Amino acid sequence: MSSTLKQRITDDVKQAMRDKDKDRLGVLRMITAAIKQKEIDERTELDDNAVLAVLDKMAKQYRDSIQQYRDAGRDDLVNKETYELNIITEYLPEQLNDTDLEALINNAIEETGASGMADMGKVMGVVKPKVQGRADMGAVSAKVKSLLGG
Repeated sequence: MSSTLKQRITDDVKQAMRDKDKDRLGVLRMITAAIKQKEIDERTELDDNAVLAVLDKMAKQYRDSIQQYRDAGRDDLVNKETYELNIITEYLPEQLNDTDLEALINNAIEETGASGMADMGKVMGVVKPKVQGRADMGAVSAKVKSLLGG
């Protein structure tokens, strides 16, 4: 199964080349390289969900970098990384709000019959595919932990 998301990124690379938008092109090429690397590592063509996982991981790395640069007072790098993160998030689905996220987690707890922290893995296994690219997994994990009483 081929990825329409990957095709959209490829089309956007071509458009950025036509527009001579070097900054955007650089970010899009970085995204393409990360996707290709994952395909080579796994010896398979990525579908939309796998491409989302790559983009989600990249977005998390950017958020972490932005925080570190902000703490170090490097506004020049914060601006550069924020610009790049914004391009990556163009390809991610709309982010879940807290209410929707909590409802998804509660459904997963109900579905798995989870009753405590020992069941966190089961709950995360159900929740992760539903929120991939739509929520920060660290925040999801913390929310699951709090709802399971951890």
